[in-house]
Amino acid sequence: MASSKKQKALTVIQTIGRSFFLPISILPVAGLLLGIGASFSNMATVQQYGLESIMGAGTLLNHTFLLMSAVGSAVFANLPLLFALAVALGMAKEEKAVAVLSAALSFIVMHKTIYELLVFSGQILPDGALASNVIAGTIGSTLGIQTLEMGIFGGILVGLMVAILHNRFYKIELPAVFSFFGGVRFVPIICTLASIVLGVVCYFVWPHIQQLILASGHLVVKSGYIGTFIFGFMERALIPFGLHHVFYMPFWQSAMGGAMMIDGHMVYGAQNIFFAQLASPDVVHFDISAARFMTGKYAIMMGGLIGASLAMYTTAKTTKRKVVGGLLFSAALTSFLTGITEPIEFTFLFVAPLLYIVHCAFAGLSFVLVHLFNITIGTTFSCGLIDYILYGVMQGNDKTNWVRLLPIFVIYFTVYYFLFRWVILKWDLQTPGREADDQETKLYTKTDYKAKKEQAAAKEEKAEADGGFVVDEQMETIIEGLGGLDNMENPECCATRLRLNVQDSSKVNKNILKKAGAVGTIINGQAIQVIFGPVVSTIKPKLQAYMDKKRASLGK
Repeated sequence: MASSKKQKALTVIQTIGRSFFLPISILPVAGLLLGIGASFSNMATVQQYGLESIMGAGTLLNHTFLLMSAVGSAVFANLPLLFALAVALGMAKEEKAVAVLSAALSFIVMHKTIYELLVFSGQILPDGALASNVIAGTIGSTLGIQTLEMGIFGGILVGLMVAILHNRFYKIELPAVFSFFGGVRFVPIICTLASIVLGVVCYFVWPHIQQLILASGHLVVKSGYIGTFIFGFMERALIPFGLHHVFYMPFWQSAMGGAMMIDGHMVYGAQNIFFAQLASPDVVHFDISAARFMTGKYAIMMGGLIGASLAMYTTAKTTKRKVVGGLLFSAALTSFLTGITEPIEFTFLFVAPLLYIVHCAFAGLSFVLVHLFNITIGTTFSCGLIDYILYGVMQGNDKTNWVRLLPIFVIYFTVYYFLFRWVILKWDLQTPGREADDQETKLYTKTDYKAKKEQAAAKEEKAEADGGFVVDEQMETIIEGLGGLDNMENPECCATRLRLNVQDSSKVNKNILKKAGAVGTIINGQAIQVIFGPVVSTIKPKLQAYMDKKRASLGK
């Protein structure tokens, strides 16, 4: 019983973490706008490069960059709302659009309720000013409403509440006289009422939680390099469980990651602090207390894992290096450019779990090194070349010390290469290209491709004659590997993984999923994660559409 409850709780946490990825995926675009806009609307930068004539105050380009900066800032400022919408979307079983609408409504109602209670208690004065006894930064503005500073936690709470009520009531049948308000129409009604109650509860409870979070943030800051190491180690260690988003987001988006007064406004959370400083014209050097929770991943993603990939390539069988080289080059390039590392990490996670623990330790050490050398390069999503140039090089070495990271790249590349090569050869690990000959990956020729296209066209013609359902081999293999249509629930995806719940995890077949292109499969109770790499962003919608069509063809 205890094990069942533990698995159920883990499934819920993983589902919440999966929901986080939608607003997180917006950050690179917002960060790009803010990074470019803030950089080139900063008059110090413009004067440094002698661009006053085309980018000076009042020019068209200056207004364009100011607009870009404002749009990027608006996204970061409204992350709590985006998290509310995303959690409701990710956790709703059906009728997801209704859940999202209800979440938006509930978010507004909850904060408006808190505002009225703050006015009633005298913490907000009639003219909108704060009472003298209010602790600085505990009350702020959300969607133009003065309310408690809850950050993304407020959004998550609303999203969870809405998801629970939505899944419970979206099919409710009311008496005939009230039948118009039944079904999905009942959801926003009950959510509005519940959000008033949630607002009251938060008014009384959140200030205490706020103090606890602030105390936790102070503890992490005071722990110095030890705290930095623990953060870096845990951020990598939780990746196999899909819980890393749940771990690092509070540091990035709440007082656990620090608090700082910037341009007259109290800002909480490491990422928020960095981007507030990025947008400020008065910042001389980005603050290491915030950057310590972000910059440490650059050496891993742009140096270490590239060395690990080269080690796996050089230890592969000579007859398989052409195949392995293509796979590893693609994965290494993805890691270097975008910071998406899971295809490489999961490759050695499954063949050498102890080596992954060493990798986590090196990740913690990387965070300590950038903390020690005061290297302050922010990030939106992950630490690849794009973010390195945008938030490091473009901001200038005086602000970021980005040059100091270059030798660390070289060191991490070298250490990872020799360490991984030694371990692979010492224990004869079955990394790519070292498998048995009968497991060789086949390279398709142009003739094979043409034959496959002709076969697919023939199948499509037959399918049209049979009612319009086209069989897709990869989708069929995925469905088979996950135990069939009836075993699958709510497929979603993050950057590299297909995430879903299943009715019976014993029906999941990792070997079949591997034939469909999966790098690995993680089973935690009913929560399943299938790692495909970055291509999962195209696999997921294709799979969802294929499942819907197949169910329709079967009359389900």
